Amino acid sequence: MKRIMGLDVGDKTIGVAVSDELGWTAQGVETIKRQSREKDFARLDEWIAKYDVGEIVVGLPKNMNGTIGPRGEICQAFASRLEAHTSLPVHLWDERLTTMAAERMLISADVSRQKRKKVIDKMAAVLILQGYLDAKSR
Repeated sequence: MKRIMGLDVGDKTIGVAVSDELGWTAQGVETIKRQSREKDFARLDEWIAKYDVGEIVVGLPKNMNGTIGPRGEICQAFASRLEAHTSLPVHLWDERLTTMAAERMLISADVSRQKRKKVIDKMAAVLILQGYLDAKSR
């Protein structure tokens, strides 16, 4: 069974998570420092090959009223380009509040501010992917 990759796409970083082989749990693998589309996609290609990924979930930041703003439009465009690049199905997943939830989890685990900054996007990718996996299993 192919794995599912979850992405938290930001301006400066991309948080990356992958599912286990059964599609039950999400684990964070990396926070990619963004350089260029080509380099970002090349790094994602490495993870896709390493984990035998069969589909991708990209977090879609919606406004609290459910509308899609400029940041959401950027993520939609990224997802479209990624789907064309990889020929894998790319799904958009409502990621409202995932970064705040990740921050709260790291604070409650007493992770220092400096360390939180390094892993927050990877943790958000885990929450995006886990939400998708949980909804898919229902």
